[in-house]
Amino acid sequence: MKNWRSAILTSDRSIRQAMEVLDRSSLQIALVVDPREHLVGTVTDGDIRRGLLRGLSLDAPASQVMNTKPVVAREGMSRAEFIELLRRHDLHHLPLLDGEGRLVGLESDVELYEGAEKDNWVVLMAGGLGQRLRPLTDDTPKPLLPVGDRPLLEIIINRFTAQGFRKFFISVNYRADLVEAHFGDGAKFGAEIRYLREDQPLGTGGAVGLLPERPSAPFVVMNGDLLTTINFESLVDFHQQHGADLTLCVRRYSHQIPYGVAEIQGGEVVSIVEKPNHECFISGGIYVLSPTVFDRLRPQRRIDMPDLMRELITAKQRVTAFPVTEYWIDIGRIEDLERARQEIDLVG
Repeated sequence: MKNWRSAILTSDRSIRQAMEVLDRSSLQIALVVDPREHLVGTVTDGDIRRGLLRGLSLDAPASQVMNTKPVVAREGMSRAEFIELLRRHDLHHLPLLDGEGRLVGLESDVELYEGAEKDNWVVLMAGGLGQRLRPLTDDTPKPLLPVGDRPLLEIIINRFTAQGFRKFFISVNYRADLVEAHFGDGAKFGAEIRYLREDQPLGTGGAVGLLPERPSAPFVVMNGDLLTTINFESLVDFHQQHGADLTLCVRRYSHQIPYGVAEIQGGEVVSIVEKPNHECFISGGIYVLSPTVFDRLRPQRRIDMPDLMRELITAKQRVTAFPVTEYWIDIGRIEDLERARQEIDLVG
């Protein structure tokens, strides 16, 4: 078991500091304690993202997002009782408390939850022309452009396989022969790779309709020109915990309007704000879809993800947002590629 004390967070810390604890400990949970180390709550990745969606800032107290009534284990519990608690509540970890409620450990069922292969498929969109990256893409498809010492798409696949995802479908069109020659059946990358061949561009949603069979579990769809350090297991867990039909990864985006903005009512100016910042959430190009969404798609139907989401929203199906706070870059232009090459150490 990793050093559980690295997951301790005092109750006066901020959400930003809770994120740092989660990242540093790699235990997927922060244990919030008072000065006498009584457990007062827990903070998970999902807790933080829900808080950000409510409009909380990273400098807000972590207590505003923590679970104040976590499921816990007690000293003296048998292994069987511990496993039953994990299974009943679908948890990865349980804080271990002594008889006075003090934190004395963090228990985890390694065999059930760590290192297991995921049943979830991954669909990677790699068929674009990469026009904004010309002349680099005149002969080389964008997914094979090197970032550091490896092609972009290889880095993406390696990040998934490191987290237990093994089954991939790659949507190909432009210079598909080169992509397929490089990755083959995926065996040398610790993966099983099959290809979705678009004879004509079908859009991000339409390409999913080429899957040869209906998925049996939620599956990840991701643009093949992104680099990110997202924990994809946490993303899938978030999707399932929220009972979503589709989950969209979003990033907070801020843009300063370079003018004074006037608020006008009935022809009169009631206020004016000089060069305000406008903040919103933008699409991160990463999605999780439930198998029911696949039923809406069919081979050769052209549809992009935004249109698919509009259909789901109109049909009163659940579309949720997963805020991305980790490293993320969309490599659409030459300057983005150069930045990614400089920052490759952040991705690993």
